Amino acid sequence: MTIGLAMPPHIRVFAAFFIYSFCMGSLYPRLPAIQEALGVAEGALGLALIGAAVGTLISLTFAGPIIERIGYRRTLLVAIPLLSVFYAVAVWAQGPVMFFLLLVPVGITIGCIEIIINLEADRVEHAMGRRIMNRAHAFWSFGFFSAGLVGSFIAQAGISPQLHLAIMVPVIGVVSLLLLGRYQPAGHRSGGSTAAAPRFARPSGAILVLVSVCLSAMILEGAGIDWSAIYMRDIFGAAPFWAGFAVALGAGTQAVTRFFADSFVERWSPAVVARSLLAISGIGALLVFFTPIWWLAYVGFALMGVGTSALFPLAMSAAAQRTDRPAAVNVAALAQISFVAFLLGPPLLGYIAEHFGIRWAFGIALPLVVVGLVMADAVGTRRQSSQVPAE
Repeated sequence: MTIGLAMPPHIRVFAAFFIYSFCMGSLYPRLPAIQEALGVAEGALGLALIGAAVGTLISLTFAGPIIERIGYRRTLLVAIPLLSVFYAVAVWAQGPVMFFLLLVPVGITIGCIEIIINLEADRVEHAMGRRIMNRAHAFWSFGFFSAGLVGSFIAQAGISPQLHLAIMVPVIGVVSLLLLGRYQPAGHRSGGSTAAAPRFARPSGAILVLVSVCLSAMILEGAGIDWSAIYMRDIFGAAPFWAGFAVALGAGTQAVTRFFADSFVERWSPAVVARSLLAISGIGALLVFFTPIWWLAYVGFALMGVGTSALFPLAMSAAAQRTDRPAAVNVAALAQISFVAFLLGPPLLGYIAEHFGIRWAFGIALPLVVVGLVMADAVGTRRQSSQVPAE
């Protein structure tokens, strides 16, 4: 007997994005406490966090054929609850090396989930004849926002990260079964390449151009997630709740913008929307980099959330709609670079933060914003309403 709620395919996609990000987002408001428990500076913590990036790169590069063999449904229903278990184990690490090693399986699981839910969003979008990719990623941000708020309250209450992440295991397991228990993968897009996918998702030139558009968003989004709580603690002496609130704030403004981004794309074009968002994220990064006033730092994090909201979904849609290779290969190729930049870039910025000040963890991305502005036409210059009917 199948367990779970019956719901339309696009609602189930939204649920998958939410649950996954809520599970993933539970760790980041607790990084100040984890850093103190490990007794390390930003550089060592950053290197430890690379463990998740290593696992993600391995998974995004090689997991595609394995997922096809196991089945999307079976993989997703196991991977999301398993992710919560891996996080709960990782926070028991006694040093940065152990933390690194325990985050590798976290990253492998993240890569599998990323491939499945992004392909599912694209296929459901195609079957429905209307855009849902940005809205799906909005629910990813809503999940992260919710996890940030919950984590902030739990941190303020003095509950340890170990107990916090342990409680998440049964919560994620039950909710996953309830909302995803009836998940059945959508059919493949029609008109795309059906050639067998290679084991290594080699990025093509076109995919590298798409990476250049969204790279600053990956860096700034990851920097906000990894370092905003520590930034508020170190620069402004924020209490645990207000430090964690910086993580939630960026995710919250990102979520709201993503929720309405499809209508903006339909009214103008992906390139116009991308350039607007890049400019907003640049302004937010400048505020965080320069401001001596605590509330302006929050404004900066909010603007960074808005600015990073739709760049990755726009690039992901452009990659999935290319017909030169199977959609799964193009999605994996874009994801393996962009998503690893999201995970790998901010940890490496830990060394910059340690040696030059934590403000530089945000300021260093400003040149990438300029590159994105120059290359933004790669995501598409035609209004989407001329290609995909509006909702």
